[in-house]
Amino acid sequence: MSRLSGFSPRGFQNRGRVFSVMTARALVAVTFVSLALLSRAQEPATVNSTSSISREVKEIFDKSAKAVVKIRGTDEHGDLSGTGFFIDPAGMLYTAFSVGGDTENLTVEIDGKKYPARVMIADMRSGIAILKADIATPALPIGKSEGLEVATPVMTIGFPFDLPETPSFGMIAGFDRKFLDRYFSTTHVRVNVPTQRGEAGAPLLNFKGEVIGILVSSIDSSACYALPIDAAEKIRNDFVRFGEARHGWIGIEVTQAEKPVEGSRAAMAQIMQDTPAFGSGVQTGDILLEIGKTKVHEPEDVIDASFFITAGETVPIVVLRGNEKITFEIQSTFHPLSNHGPSAATLTPKQGIPLQLDSSTRRTP
Repeated sequence: MSRLSGFSPRGFQNRGRVFSVMTARALVAVTFVSLALLSRAQEPATVNSTSSISREVKEIFDKSAKAVVKIRGTDEHGDLSGTGFFIDPAGMLYTAFSVGGDTENLTVEIDGKKYPARVMIADMRSGIAILKADIATPALPIGKSEGLEVATPVMTIGFPFDLPETPSFGMIAGFDRKFLDRYFSTTHVRVNVPTQRGEAGAPLLNFKGEVIGILVSSIDSSACYALPIDAAEKIRNDFVRFGEARHGWIGIEVTQAEKPVEGSRAAMAQIMQDTPAFGSGVQTGDILLEIGKTKVHEPEDVIDASFFITAGETVPIVVLRGNEKITFEIQSTFHPLSNHGPSAATLTPKQGIPLQLDSSTRRTP
């Protein structure tokens, strides 16, 4: 480091060293005090943040709890209980298939009173059931599951171990199309929320108090899967329109292309005979861009696209052939697994999930 010419007397240098030491000690002291004050300032902020979350959870619980009910019934194994929630003021409610699918003598408990309920639709493929009790009820607002993100805070309200209704708080951990080596019928929301027996069918709520999913299966006591509410609403809309769930398909198989084209790596691998797509003009080798309203980027995207196809409706299929985009209008028919297959609602690590695909690379809508 350069020095100013003529200013280097010995005594000044000594005083400079003493001053430097004193300055360093003062800075250490000031820093220590500043950190202590900052730490004290942050403590109330952390406490306030925690208190704010607690207040929000309590407010949602107080506002939503009356629309969440305990469901009782009997099946081939004996008595069972689970959770459900009302979705309209006329007594219609959602629950898990494992609660209301193959259950008799169903009742819902409201303020300690039991009311008979009946199954309107039990859909094994989605893992949910819709029940009806002939009473006026409160109802939870329905939100949207599209656009949810990882780390979004959520909560549930259920009846663990036949205990009183209990709130649980956590966050979205991921969006999965399969668990271990088996595929879901559509993408499920993985949630870091502690769940116990009796909470199947509980609503998954955002911090607006809106339903964004239905708890249908547990991974362990600290995490679970929820069917996105958009998927559940597809089943309910089918029921309102047709009196049944109409899972559709068009009969194509896709595989992964060598490189993405127009943002898609999904290539037509096979057009199955005696299916709606056979003879429609779709060819093997076409790059699949869209099925209905769902854009396709990877072969696995057809899983979600297939779930939202309604049998009997015309589905626009957009493909890229060479440099040309072509749209085909294909009338779908019932999915071959519409009325049979294992239930996602009773998922365990050793048990399958519906719609295991034929191979790891091919997808069949």
